[in-house]
Amino acid sequence: MRRRTLLRAAALSPALAVPRIGRAAADTTLHFIPVIDLAFTDPIFAASAQVSRTHGLMVFDMLYGMNTRLDVSPQMLEGHRIEDDGRRWELVLREGLLWHDGEKVLARDCVASIRRWARRDGFGDALMQATDSLEAADDRTIRFRLKRPFPLLPYALGKVAVPACFMMPERLAQTDPFKQIPEVIGSGPFRYKADERLAGVRNAYQRFEAYRPREGGVTDWTSGPKIVHFDRVEWTTMPDIGTATASLQAGEQDWLENAPHDLLPVLSRQPDIAIKVLDPLGFMGSLQVNHLQPPFDKPAVRRALLGAIDQAAFMTAVAGRDPAYQHTPTGYFCPGTPMASDEGLAVFTGPRDDDKVRQELERAGYAGETIVLLVPADSVAQKPLGDVAADMFRQAGMKVDYVALSFGNVLTRRTSKAPAASGGWNAFVGNPQGMDWLNPVGELQLQGNASYPGWATSERIPALRAQWLQAATLDEQQRLCREIQRVAFEEVPFFPLGQYKQPTAYRKRITGVLDGTATFWNVRPA
Repeated sequence: MRRRTLLRAAALSPALAVPRIGRAAADTTLHFIPVIDLAFTDPIFAASAQVSRTHGLMVFDMLYGMNTRLDVSPQMLEGHRIEDDGRRWELVLREGLLWHDGEKVLARDCVASIRRWARRDGFGDALMQATDSLEAADDRTIRFRLKRPFPLLPYALGKVAVPACFMMPERLAQTDPFKQIPEVIGSGPFRYKADERLAGVRNAYQRFEAYRPREGGVTDWTSGPKIVHFDRVEWTTMPDIGTATASLQAGEQDWLENAPHDLLPVLSRQPDIAIKVLDPLGFMGSLQVNHLQPPFDKPAVRRALLGAIDQAAFMTAVAGRDPAYQHTPTGYFCPGTPMASDEGLAVFTGPRDDDKVRQELERAGYAGETIVLLVPADSVAQKPLGDVAADMFRQAGMKVDYVALSFGNVLTRRTSKAPAASGGWNAFVGNPQGMDWLNPVGELQLQGNASYPGWATSERIPALRAQWLQAATLDEQQRLCREIQRVAFEEVPFFPLGQYKQPTAYRKRITGVLDGTATFWNVRPA
């Protein structure tokens, strides 16, 4: 492969690989290459954007933290009290928490933040539906009065799955969640340097000197003490993955968030580079279709297209042929987790029959409409998923308008409900993390209430979700998730495309990289 050849040359001649980046502050500045440009700095507004969540974890703190076993524990909180048979929760903030502008963190800030987040998150919506009142009892106490017990309250507020429940000052949290906050002020371990932002090129963060890490416990993902060892973190956006990888090899960058699978053999031979899969749950490929516009407004058309989905082809395109990095077939829940099952997966097994799919599409009402497919051309993972999707549509006899955009522009355009020919769309690809597909409440694409782009609605899925929340046993939860998956294969809110594992790569001059997702506390010079 030509890209591998170029990178071998780069490894032998690092001075020629990429433009030199100053390293005078090697021990105080961490240089990081994010998977994609940070198009939106408000992680609630950009509800499903993982890069905005990664940014959010640096700048904003959370009431609860989550470890890699998916257990939650108090983070900004000193603790909580539960009374009245689980219908009254009082969450008590730790002493001494400050916003980046020097103001004290108050309970009313957190109340406003919870309310804003809940309008964009399935778990948050379920929590608020179970809530009679949410108020600041005093400067440090957040009080929930519930209509009924909601034992998953800490999990809802502490999950890292997008969108996470980040705390903001009240004046920012009062911003419409479908609009961006006017400035980025949090209480997390890093301050965002908005004055240094170069869109598409660079984002910078400074250690927040007044941050108070939690005392005691073990640092594990977003839980425990968040100890910062670098004064500064710089994100350098490099859309060309070959350039990004060469920059890591040449020592110009410390950490490449997503190492390309086809270059792992090259990187693995570099003695100064470590390769690691941070999250064993990986990523889930998805193809979202627009239920408001023809032809995917017809359930029969969506069901007919299931026969064209070759999950192995999608996963090979993004993760190569090594079976250690991909898993198929998959359904609507992350494989290897308690809610996953084999219900309905037979539709993905066996050879694909394009002639049969064409006939079924015609019978279902496909009338030759052009499919406007949005593809993030700057995404290392979503671009190949989009390429396979375009080829699949064509093989199934559908006309395709392949619209290559930046990731940020895809996020913007997919909110349009206009006809596809008038600036709207019919389909887009995505790669949510496995942790986003753990259960029917947290999975944004499976809400069935038109809350996610695609605007799929369902009478049965929301009713089953409500039952899942009230289920008393794991067996009952699993039974309900099998039923949800069965219904999903009938209604097809979107198409699951398989699971892949994504390694990260970093130079061994840094250590302390935590499992989970990219976080920047605990990382230090080796």
